[in-house]
Amino acid sequence: MQEKDVIVEVKDLVKTFDGRTVLDGVNLKLRKGETTVIMGGSGCGKSTLLRHIIGSYVPDSGSITIFGKEITSLEESEFDKIRKKFGMVFQNSALFDSMNVEDNLSLALREHTELAEDIIKIMVKMKLELVGLRGFEKLMPSALSGGMRKRVGLARAIAMDPEIIFYDEPTAGLDPIVAGVIDKLILDLGKKLQITSIVVTHDMKSVFSVADRIAMLYEGKVIAEGTMEEIKHSKDPRVQQFITGSPDGPIKFFMDSGGYLEELTK
Repeated sequence: MQEKDVIVEVKDLVKTFDGRTVLDGVNLKLRKGETTVIMGGSGCGKSTLLRHIIGSYVPDSGSITIFGKEITSLEESEFDKIRKKFGMVFQNSALFDSMNVEDNLSLALREHTELAEDIIKIMVKMKLELVGLRGFEKLMPSALSGGMRKRVGLARAIAMDPEIIFYDEPTAGLDPIVAGVIDKLILDLGKKLQITSIVVTHDMKSVFSVADRIAMLYEGKVIAEGTMEEIKHSKDPRVQQFITGSPDGPIKFFMDSGGYLEELTK
């Protein structure tokens, strides 16, 4: 990996909540134009890492560099300039229920550009076309299926022509066919728009459908990083257990009082 291709670099990132170390010296480089999948079990720190990169959390120590700027010490006004180059696809789509599809997509364009309203409407149609939903502009979110809401969320994420899109569990709660549609959109949009994509997921089918590179988090550390083939053939038994979904292996689980499986931490 050439340093000039690195668009995001995380160095020695540490974050503790209520005495529990969630990120324990995370190091990661994300390259321009690639789709990097951050995978791992529930509670391993995936979403926490994502929230640090987008600036929602401030680390206890370590650094995050995006577009050559170290962001952890930036003033909010300076970081806002960088955020305008981001798109975000939320796990629950996070659409505004009181706004129709067109207004959901138009909001950022109206807030952050001086484009004329007729141009904004054209851009909205173009973005919806890219996700296969042209003609759905006037529908309210309540009239959309789960998969359609995800696609509207994706269209909104690309509304400002971002350089980076962050996906937080993009296929969560979807049936296998609709999940496959979302995976294909992630791939297609990355290629068509030359976008750098960062996908947080524990859906192994999705991982192997979209990833150029994969990083696995476990107990707050990156324990494996590489191409799809390198991860598939990793010698680390923790990686193999996660890939195969085996209940037997070094990653141990226990049943909590509510009857849910939880990872047994140290």
